[in-house]
Amino acid sequence: MANYSKDKSRIAVTTAGLRGTEWRVDRLPHDTKISVHALRTADGASVTGFLFRRGGERTVVCCMHPRELVVPSYVVPEIVSGGCAVWVQGSRSPGNDLRLEHETALLDLAAGQLFLREEEAFENAILLGMSGGGPLAAFYCQQASLPVSDRIKHAPGGRPVALETSALPVPDAVIFLSAHPGQGVILMNAIDPAVIDEADPLRSDDSISAFNRSNGFRMPPESSSYSADFVSRYRQAQGERVQRIDTIARQHLERKAEARARKKQGGTQQDAILAAHTPIFQVWRTDADLRFFDLSLDPSDRAYGSLWGADPFVSNYGSVGFARSCTAESWLSNWSALSSNATMRRCAPDLRQPVLMIEYTGDNCVFPGDADQIFEWIGSGNKTRFRVQGNHHGQTVVKGGPDGQIEAGALMRSWLEERGFA
Repeated sequence: MANYSKDKSRIAVTTAGLRGTEWRVDRLPHDTKISVHALRTADGASVTGFLFRRGGERTVVCCMHPRELVVPSYVVPEIVSGGCAVWVQGSRSPGNDLRLEHETALLDLAAGQLFLREEEAFENAILLGMSGGGPLAAFYCQQASLPVSDRIKHAPGGRPVALETSALPVPDAVIFLSAHPGQGVILMNAIDPAVIDEADPLRSDDSISAFNRSNGFRMPPESSSYSADFVSRYRQAQGERVQRIDTIARQHLERKAEARARKKQGGTQQDAILAAHTPIFQVWRTDADLRFFDLSLDPSDRAYGSLWGADPFVSNYGSVGFARSCTAESWLSNWSALSSNATMRRCAPDLRQPVLMIEYTGDNCVFPGDADQIFEWIGSGNKTRFRVQGNHHGQTVVKGGPDGQIEAGALMRSWLEERGFA
């Protein structure tokens, strides 16, 4: 691993929202054909998928992210040129966290898997989980491998999920590309514990603030320096804040459930209104992982900053950020590390397929310690791991550095060929 952390002039570029993942047109084979397919899920939702192929492929590599849809992804030309088709699919509500629950996202992913197996007749289907698509892929594989009676029956917010009555074709293999431990886990690591009042996000406890110079904070590009004691107190306080938001979310759900029960007994118009109402709440200051600012913590090739860039005040206090607007249901399913089912720790041990894991050495979302844990959690006896230079999406972290996207593509092609998929 190159010791880029000594370069004090480097600051992170924004990669959140899958920015920087677009393909280079010159790498897409000229004979690639693209078709668009509108599908229905088992519970009646509409999803859209895009199939890239040159013709004659036996294997399709399937890429889906729970929140984002980047059709021209850099993985497409890299894989298509190696003899496999690529399926890029969206969820039922891309870009909208308010409707997203990972449990229903499994039904979205399943609709694509059924189409590719039954209508397109591919012999092999491989899930490619990029970033947040990694935990989703692991969650899908876990549930698909279970007897139907053992599958999850309700999302964490209480919504019934039709996994017992839905076909979930089991993938033949899994590729994790810069896959993180789960949306809830990265939020737990990044949420600002100095928030005193969820209703007043500017009220702050400076004794536990990552942005207090007396605690070791320094502005970019100079690395901050936090003590071990501060890190320990900070991590504990982060968990406590997530627990408080869980409590708020469950209180919302309890009030709604009580109103629904009264409505069934006759109730009032107000009961009917409360039973239908789904509160939306803001979760502020969610970009303050100490590792963003102190490059000596879990050291790597990364630059100062987060997926949202190098200005800690814009990314942490601004209007755009992870989990900024939530319903109780979406918070518990997606953003709470305490309640979400879609985490690598909970799902990866159940993987039995061949697994390829590629991590980037300058990633400021998936740190070396995270990657070590993910690989250890993977239950498959046939797992392979590579490290490639680059940021969260393989872009160079130093001027003139290597193109990690191309190297990752070569590794995927070789792995697919060696296992007879290409």
